[in-house]
Amino acid sequence: MSTTLLKTGQLIILSGVLFLLAACNPTVTRVDSDSVTDLSGKWNDTDSRLVAEEMIQDVLSRGWLSKFNRSEGKSPTVIVGTVRNLSHEHINTRTFVADMERELINSGEVEFVASASERDEVRSEVKDQDLNSTEETRKALGQEVGADFMLQGSINTIVDAVSGEQARFYQIDLTLIQLGSNRKVWAGQKKIKKTVEKGGFRL
Repeated sequence: MSTTLLKTGQLIILSGVLFLLAACNPTVTRVDSDSVTDLSGKWNDTDSRLVAEEMIQDVLSRGWLSKFNRSEGKSPTVIVGTVRNLSHEHINTRTFVADMERELINSGEVEFVASASERDEVRSEVKDQDLNSTEETRKALGQEVGADFMLQGSINTIVDAVSGEQARFYQIDLTLIQLGSNRKVWAGQKKIKKTVEKGGFRL
């Protein structure tokens, strides 16, 4: 084989390798965080945000709120408890809980207290202040505000698939429970249905 042919072969191989490397590099496009990017048909950030907004608007528009305001003369204090993922897919419920907490806090209609995990860190700080901070600035233990209501819920799914087409049905159920009496003062439900058409989709 001549030197020219050898160099030509090496050049072709190098060009092919460079082409493959370029093809493997992903194309990244920045989009607005509020834009809808429903790529797989699974639960996503848009579902989390829209469901949280709609359900919190609903719970704050119901009679339990005005009834509590009249009887107690103050805004209720609320905490978000566990939202269970009972669906067939992995759903990060913590982002959904964070979306609901944001909507509740920003509404100005209720007071809001820290979750159980957040309270552990806060209590640790208060204990540290008790030992190390000045008398004028330290915060005392036993001064926490107790919640009047807890919001709990679940996310369920049903998947129906045939011949390359899939229907995903999501049902989100939330309940507001009065602490102490365990009375359910509000029950909300949101349903989402999506269809996905593609070859070889994965559940």
